[in-house]
Amino acid sequence: MMDLPSRLIPRLDRMGITEPTPIQKQAIPHALNGRDVMGLAQTGTGKTLAFGLPLVTRMLEFGQKPDKYTVRGLVLAPTRELAGQIAQNLRALVEGTPLKVGIVVGGQSINAQIKRLERGTDLLIATPGRLIDLMDRRALTLEACQFLVLDEADQMLDLGFIHALRKIAAMLPEQRQTMLFSATMPKQMNEIAGSYLDRPVRVEVSPPGKAADKVTQEVHFIAKAEKTNLLIELLDKHRDERALVFGRTKHGSEKLMKLLDKRGFATASIHGNKSQGQRDRAIAAFKAGDIKVLVATDVAARGLDIPDVKHVYNYDLPNVPDNYVHRIGRTARAGKDGAAIAFCSPDEMGEFKAIQKTMGISIPVASGRPWEPVEEPAKPKRGGPRRGGPGGGAPSGGAGRRRPRRGKGGGNRARPAA
Repeated sequence: MMDLPSRLIPRLDRMGITEPTPIQKQAIPHALNGRDVMGLAQTGTGKTLAFGLPLVTRMLEFGQKPDKYTVRGLVLAPTRELAGQIAQNLRALVEGTPLKVGIVVGGQSINAQIKRLERGTDLLIATPGRLIDLMDRRALTLEACQFLVLDEADQMLDLGFIHALRKIAAMLPEQRQTMLFSATMPKQMNEIAGSYLDRPVRVEVSPPGKAADKVTQEVHFIAKAEKTNLLIELLDKHRDERALVFGRTKHGSEKLMKLLDKRGFATASIHGNKSQGQRDRAIAAFKAGDIKVLVATDVAARGLDIPDVKHVYNYDLPNVPDNYVHRIGRTARAGKDGAAIAFCSPDEMGEFKAIQKTMGISIPVASGRPWEPVEEPAKPKRGGPRRGGPGGGAPSGGAGRRRPRRGKGGGNRARPAA
């Protein structure tokens, strides 16, 4: 398979991988030849092995253990969940070889991580913040790092890691191979590519902002107060199938999870207020099928590789339109079918329009009608001339009154379009 070492083929067979995906077909040959690669593909297309197979293949040629405190290959990921998923896949790939895969992320004991790094690491999976913490403590050096992967680079920008990425880039040797993978291409990505990549080969299997082909999408235009009842009604139709529900805030997601639990759904939540242990247990229960409904903030939009998620509900629309693409990428994975259902309240029309513009599509309407802004008529001024204006004196009707406060957006409200 694509000139890979014979010792890896049985591992791929045991992992159920017999044919490369489109992104793997395009990226692996260039990566095996030592070229820098910029890969564009939506989530769920096999990006981990697109960089993992060439990495492991080339690292097997070393023939000796890494020196103390050194890292030979580095994979940067934006979230703990994604880092854990990458580490799990790569550990399965290197089983039976001399290569060791390490992982360092926040939310876990830094002292234990320091101790493990002392022995040297073949392939390290890391989140940027924890990696910098460890470098500041001189727990590792990147001077011998020959391979670098930036996975889901666009989300690293969304999460504000640009300064961390610049700092890490300065610690890496110029002579190395770098691969960057992303589902979307925000403008700042050119700066990242220019800092990290050297004459990269660009491979692309779908336009940025495009969802997986087998995702069916629809939107319900619904008042905010009615969202929960509609969610319960829709979830009730498929209680035996896995569903991801995305909220915008930690507090709101936790509150929604507790309400669903009271209504008899097997549910859990993951968000920034949960410890790493709580998040790991919730994801494990979701994968095992013990939990059928997982309520999450965007912390879970990447890194959840669960092939049997049938439904993704955007209970709250994301502020960043690209995050919608990543959210719905949690379903229809590995060639399976899936459904993405969005709820849009009047104050979310701006987000909804931005999502459609980013994706270049019109999302089918399941119920309701698109909301449109309604200009409230200007209210007449109270009283007479202002104090100190023509006519002198205080305005009639009492100077101490305040004008009524206008609503958010300058007093505009939204109503269903006719």
